[in-house]
Amino acid sequence: QVQLVESGGGLVQAGESLRLSCEASQMFGVMAWYRQALGAQRELVAEITTGGTTEYGDSVKGRFTISRDNAKNMISLQMNSLKPQDTAIYFCSARAGVYQYWGQGTQVYVSS
Repeated sequence: QVQLVESGGGLVQAGESLRLSCEASQMFGVMAWYRQALGAQRELVAEITTGGTTEYGDSVKGRFTISRDNAKNMISLQMNSLKPQDTAIYFCSARAGVYQYWGQGTQVYVSS
């Protein structure tokens, strides 16, 4: 059974930074962070492949950085210059072919 456990969420002020971590029971080809704000659809924040290729959502480009440590079965999301619109539940995700797995999520709240 695949387990993804997020940590690092919390309350910060606009302009501050936060680092999220996700510990996985196993790593997959594509590891990613998604987020879902209240009343909104879940959206891709960032993803990273085994080879280190990254992709970011337009709203976080230049501010967020995703990384993975295959030896530790972990991915991270460094979030800088946070904005109130970054407030959401952030989910760790793993994708292998047609299968996609999700963590329980960690809440990030950015106050103005």
